[in-house]
Amino acid sequence: MTQLAIVAAGSRGDVQPYVALGKGLQAAGFAVRIVTSIDFERLVLDAGLDFCSTGESIEEMIQSDQWRQTLEGGNFLAIVNQMNREMTKRAKSVASVLPGQIADVDLMIAGLGGLMGAFSIAEKLNIPIIQAYLYPLTPTREFAGPLTPNLPLGKTLNPLSFQVTRQMLWQSGRVGDAATRRELNMPRGSFWGPFSLLRKRQIPVLYGYSRHVLPHPSDWDTTNHVTGYWFLDAHEDWKPPEDLLEILNAGDPPVYVGFGSMGNRNPAEAAEITLQALQRAGQRGVLAAGWGGLSPADVPESVYMIPSIPHSWLFPRMAAVVHHGGAGTTAAGLRAGIPSIVIPFMGDQPYWGQRVAALGVGPRPIPRRKLTVEALEAAIGQAIHDSQMRQRARKLGESIRNERGVDNAVAIIRKLVPRGTL
Repeated sequence: MTQLAIVAAGSRGDVQPYVALGKGLQAAGFAVRIVTSIDFERLVLDAGLDFCSTGESIEEMIQSDQWRQTLEGGNFLAIVNQMNREMTKRAKSVASVLPGQIADVDLMIAGLGGLMGAFSIAEKLNIPIIQAYLYPLTPTREFAGPLTPNLPLGKTLNPLSFQVTRQMLWQSGRVGDAATRRELNMPRGSFWGPFSLLRKRQIPVLYGYSRHVLPHPSDWDTTNHVTGYWFLDAHEDWKPPEDLLEILNAGDPPVYVGFGSMGNRNPAEAAEITLQALQRAGQRGVLAAGWGGLSPADVPESVYMIPSIPHSWLFPRMAAVVHHGGAGTTAAGLRAGIPSIVIPFMGDQPYWGQRVAALGVGPRPIPRRKLTVEALEAAIGQAIHDSQMRQRARKLGESIRNERGVDNAVAIIRKLVPRGTL
């Protein structure tokens, strides 16, 4: 049996799609090992996959006061610098652990985790690799890179924006890669990252997003594959809380509000903005937990606070979703066929917020620093009452649900492995 290792880095929204991909590969007859942060051991094991920990806690880092302050500032260079400092702290321990976790595998699949050392380990151990990302990194003339959506570039300079995006990502992970190469007695890697080498070797790239959201560029070569989203649905034994079901059955669908792992220096302020906006818009709300000590006693009867609940179950029962614009949450909202209101904090979140607006399935994104009661109330009103927006959202949701992204990715991998392409 072919043994695969999937190296996944980031928060839950970043890791969960790779777990979905791993589950699909295991069902297709591969032995699958997920290598990721200790935070996601239960997520991986509940999916029936083997788990290997890189040791560090991403959630612990994200919830620190220093990291929240950096995120709230919104300066991406500051975020990259902070990430570099965090990676420096963790680099040696991760570099000492990773090689042993993938040394015996037949194939490694990685995205950003590859840039943080896993690609170098595969190079050292001569392990075939497949790149797998949740947003586009291959340069194209047809649209800008995901970390530079606001630059006035156009088709001529769009490829340059991808180089900028790649370097932003690479420089945040370069410390970890350098530590790995030292641990393995490898020569120092390129300051500019492994992208040229990966292209030269024609390493396949899987993109786990929908072509209905971001079309496959005509100037990409055949090594690049847009498969559709990789969704991990709720376990078949999972059941929602009874009181939530009662609330959902007691009236019109509510509006979901949740910002995932994005921290706030002032969570009470964000909660107050949300509660006032819902009240002024005349909408019931479902509020995700994690609002800095806010308890059910602090919210009106029209708002229900929930712990972590599978988006695949919850979102189709909502009238609209308000979220931070992470790739995974954006995918879940679009799949549900309802309008999305994106409040981006950092990274690729403004990119997905702009795509939602450009597709006409949600209002214009509201950057976290510009979030006000008035702005959120207006966006909720538009999402609820704009019939054409809601129709477009329903149609896009149907297209995404029919796409079967995991199956498409698995089919591509099964074609590549037997031919020795890797």
